[in-house]
Amino acid sequence: MQSRKLVAPVELVERRIYFIRGQKVMMDSELAELYQVPTKSLNLAIKRKAQRFPEDFMFRLTKTEADSLRFQNETSKPFRGGRRYLPYVFTEHGVAMLSSVLNSERAVQVNIVIIRTFIKLREILSTHKDLAERLANLERKYEEHDNELKAVFEAIRQLLAAPTAPKRRIGFSAAR
Repeated sequence: MQSRKLVAPVELVERRIYFIRGQKVMMDSELAELYQVPTKSLNLAIKRKAQRFPEDFMFRLTKTEADSLRFQNETSKPFRGGRRYLPYVFTEHGVAMLSSVLNSERAVQVNIVIIRTFIKLREILSTHKDLAERLANLERKYEEHDNELKAVFEAIRQLLAAPTAPKRRIGFSAAR
């Protein structure tokens, strides 16, 4: 039960998952913080077992991507106590592989929380897709109804605006 208290809450993990290159990823420095190891140690362990991390499990960010994340996270500037190298990011599968590289109870517990968070996000995204699809169907349905209602209203307007026979004037007419 003691290890349960050490594990990060799901909400904390959710805020550290980013959407980059069409994938949900986590940065190496943030994973290291969750595992309570220095980022350098995490990256060294990964380099020792590089064959376990193909490009669809882990990749290095470009300068533009790293700058974008730095602005989002308000991290320090490079060469002023910040990073000197572009960060690695890990997909869900890369995070799962990390538990085999980091042989600690903490790593196993944190990985369980992270994987559950990725699963939760996947479920949320699929729910949003379902809702978006339903909404699109409703819009199409009501668009058809709108067109039908427009036709009905137009017919009513025509009936209301039907030419009436000219009214006969009441009274005496001198022109006859």
